[in-house]
Amino acid sequence: QVRLVESGGGLVQPGGSLRLSCAASGFTLDSWTVGWFRQAPGKEREGVSSISKSDGSTYYVPSVEGRFTISRDNVENRVYLQMNSLKPEDTGVYYCATDVWRIDGRLLGRGYWGQGTQVTVSS
Repeated sequence: QVRLVESGGGLVQPGGSLRLSCAASGFTLDSWTVGWFRQAPGKEREGVSSISKSDGSTYYVPSVEGRFTISRDNVENRVYLQMNSLKPEDTGVYYCATDVWRIDGRLLGRGYWGQGTQVTVSS
């Protein structure tokens, strides 16, 4: 079956780092543009980063630019999100999704979605 499973979330102090993983099964992830989204309590889900299926170009929203890095491992059929210098406002459930488009400055995921992994940044 087609599945996306996120992992790597947890509790981290401000300034700390986490590496999230998005593992795909049932399909080849490198044939898709993939993105990471997050949803904080009481807020709408927002896209934070994407990586192209063609040239591997990446995109980051300004709030995470310079702190987060999205990457692929095509052998393992995974996409990663390295998160450094974490802030409390980075707290939320993080999701990966396929078929990601950028329209009017917002990321939209039209394909498959995972169930999310919790990231909590707190002292």
